[in-house]
This record gives sequence, C-alpha cells and structure tokens, in this order.
Amino acid sequence: MVTIVSPAPCLRCKIVVNCTNPNTISLLAALENVMKLYSIRPVMNLSTPTNISMYFTLYGILGVSSPYFTLFYSMDENRAPIVPYVYIKHTGIVRDANPVRVVSSCNLDIYTFPFDVQNCTFTFNSYIHRVSDIRIILGKKVEDILKRSISVLSTEGEWELMDIKSRRFNLSALDQGESNPYDELYFHIVLRRRPTLYVVNLLIPSFFLITVDLFSFLLPPQNVDRSSFKMSLIFGYSVFLLIVNDLLPVTGSTIPLINVFFAICLALMVASLLETILITNLLVGSSNFHPVPGWVRVLVLRFMGTLVWLPQKSREDKIILNPVAGDLKVCPPVSVERQVQTGEPGEMWAEAGDPALAELRNLGNDLQSIRLQVAQHVDGNQISQDWMQVGYILDRLLFGVYCIFITFSFIVILSIWSNSYNQ
Repeated sequence: MVTIVSPAPCLRCKIVVNCTNPNTISLLAALENVMKLYSIRPVMNLSTPTNISMYFTLYGILGVSSPYFTLFYSMDENRAPIVPYVYIKHTGIVRDANPVRVVSSCNLDIYTFPFDVQNCTFTFNSYIHRVSDIRIILGKKVEDILKRSISVLSTEGEWELMDIKSRRFNLSALDQGESNPYDELYFHIVLRRRPTLYVVNLLIPSFFLITVDLFSFLLPPQNVDRSSFKMSLIFGYSVFLLIVNDLLPVTGSTIPLINVFFAICLALMVASLLETILITNLLVGSSNFHPVPGWVRVLVLRFMGTLVWLPQKSREDKIILNPVAGDLKVCPPVSVERQVQTGEPGEMWAEAGDPALAELRNLGNDLQSIRLQVAQHVDGNQISQDWMQVGYILDRLLFGVYCIFITFSFIVILSIWSNSYNQ
C-alpha cells in the first residue's frame, strides 16, 4: 500500500493506491484517480522512447516581419480543428495525427532589399522530455513537403517559396558532459522576394532622374541657367523619396543597400549643383578676376585641358592694317624728334614753329593714349578668356568624373543585388 498526499483539490488529502501488482498497467490504473493520464507518455515501459513523426505543409506566406529577433514558438493561438481520433495499426502502433496551425515570425536580412533571399527556421522540440523519452523524426521527405507546399500555397504576394531543408540536432543541457540531450528538428524555409514592384516604383524613377541630371551637363552654362534646372531636379527627387518612404523596410542594425543607392543619387545631384555654381561664377565674373596664377595655368590649362581634349589656344599678337593706307610711306616719329631736338639746319628746323607740327604732336599723343587703352582692353579680355577656359575645362573634367563614379557605383550595387538574388 502506498499513500499519496495530494495538494488539490483539498489541502493534505490522502489517497491510498493499491500496488498489489507492480507493473505499469496496475500503476496507471491506480493513478487514474490521482492525476490526468494524458500527461504520461503512452508506452508500456517508461524506458521506451516515444517517436514523434513531424512534417508540415506551408499554406501561405502572410508576410515576413520583425527584423530584430527570431521566434521559434507560435505567435498566434492554435486554431486548427481538434481531431478526437487515433489510428491503430495491426502492428500495435497507435498514430495520433493532431494538426497544429502555426503562425511564426522570421529574422530578416534586409541588406540586399528588394533582391533579398530570406532563410526562415522552424524549430520543433520538447521542453520537458529528453531524447531518451521523445525522439522527433522526419515524417516525410523534404522534397515531398516542398512539392506539397508549392501546390497548395494560397498566397501570391511578394514572397516566393524556393526551398525547404531539414536538419536534426541534439541540444545538450547546461552540463555539456550530459549524455541525455534534448532532441530537436529544424526546418529551413528559403523565401525570395519578388522585386518587380520595387524596381518599377523605386529604382527606375531614380535611374531616370539621375540620367537627366547627368545630361544636364550638356547645357551651355554661359547661355542657360543650369543651376535652376538642377535645383528643380533635387527638389523633385526629395519629394519622390518622401512619397516612396512607405515602401522601404524598417531598418534594424543593417542599412539596406537601396538606401545607400538613394543617398548616392542625392549626393551626386548636390555635387552637380555645387559644380554648376562654381562654373557659373568663373564664367560670369571672370572679367573682375586677377590674372590666372602660374600653377593654375600649368595644372588646369595645360595638363587637365589636354586630358579632357580642351588644349590651351596659342596666344598670337595680331596687327590690323588699314588697307587704304597700304601704299603710304610713314616716316618714323623718332627721326622727326631727333631732327627737332638736335637743331639740325634744314627745312624741318625752319618749320619747328609751324602749327601743323604741333597738331601732329597732339595727334601722336592721342594715338598713344588710344593704343594704351586698346592694349589694356586686350589684356583684360585675355584674362577673362583664360578664366573662362579654366571653367570649361573644370566643367568637362567634373562631367567625366561624374560619369565614372555613377557607372562604378551602379555596377557594384547591381553586382551585389545580382549575386544575392541568384543564390
């Protein structure tokens, strides 16, 4: 006789259990009045492990969420219908097929969004029984599970089921030397996002805007207000980013590559506007600048000009002759001065007091002033032309750098997206 003290439903209640036959059946029959028997494993001998055959069918992908943590337990209550039947085979095996509806979340790796491939994990294990009590085995081949899930998949959203893999794992307890671990069964579900929506609504408009900004370099800066055009592009792109912000994923610890793509596009537009302001200042205010420094002349006009196929034009002194006075012979003014100042006798000395000679002297002074003014004007024009040439060279150079940087950035980003999508 064994006395069992039960804490409920009354305090310090004593129940007498008859243990005349010391076997499992007698023990279960005696304990039927003490506890619920479904909490005991359905085996004749408690040393015999219970085999649990586990498989599932994926009926729908409602959405993959939560980029911060991974949950391997159900995020919703089990709403599957209760099946009050068991299957008994002639071999003595009792099969209890109890369906379970599981709604779970998955950890997101959104770095390659919208060309990302997610690997979600379902973990099945027991919190109480170890591997000596419960063994979890795969009920169907993963190929059959994948084929069945694809055939009954009821949602055609942005996610596409690519593959299902399984793996068993024995989880040891805190003591690593323990020989009785927990049995676990993992299912790895590979999902791929359909990127068509994001390509049409995000990437293609950005590509069009950055292309328009690139070709705006072909506008002549001396005739067209290029800066206003570029400011309109930047304003339009900023409004576009605000509109499509809801389509972007909520970022966690990793910044999506598409955000880097948008930042690069916006930074290139701003850099293009700053370059346009610099070039416009050089072209418009060049007449008020000092002469081009020597190092700028060597670095920009010679080296960079040759690099962008805008070499410096050779400076030649041009003398414009009057075709009407082509046959006239003009005596050098030095000889006249010499004859007048030396006081040599002759006709010129005699006419030293002639008013015509004084008029000629005044005319010579006027011509000398005109010559100085023309020389100053020509020098000023040459300084302005040098600075304008510097502006043209820098404009073409920055246009080339703009093209190279855009091409390199786009190739790198598209390569990362392509490798991620084809995994």
